Amino acid sequence: MPAKFSQITSEQQLEAIFDESHRHPVALVKHSNTCGISADILHQLGDIDGEVYVIVIQQNRDLSNSLAERIGHRHQSPQAFVIKDGKAIYHATHYGINPKEIHAKLMTTND
Repeated sequence: MPAKFSQITSEQQLEAIFDESHRHPVALVKHSNTCGISADILHQLGDIDGEVYVIVIQQNRDLSNSLAERIGHRHQSPQAFVIKDGKAIYHATHYGINPKEIHAKLMTTND
């Protein structure tokens, strides 16, 4: 089953993702719609069986900055996280992003 991509466009949605992370791990990606690497990574993430939340940085730079502050990782793009209990249990950027590792983290219940 291919990934379901859901675009995040508000602080309320971002807050809801952090709340959701207390029930199960969630995947969140910062994506640049003008970057070839970012497009390739988003395509690769399409193989993840589950929901992937996406912040398009050109349209939502304020959310990107908010996430950077909240999670403690300097902004980059593309940039991927798996968040569990409000904390990043996975973080990678550019071609260091590994869809298989993200999928594995999404399937974990204890870390």
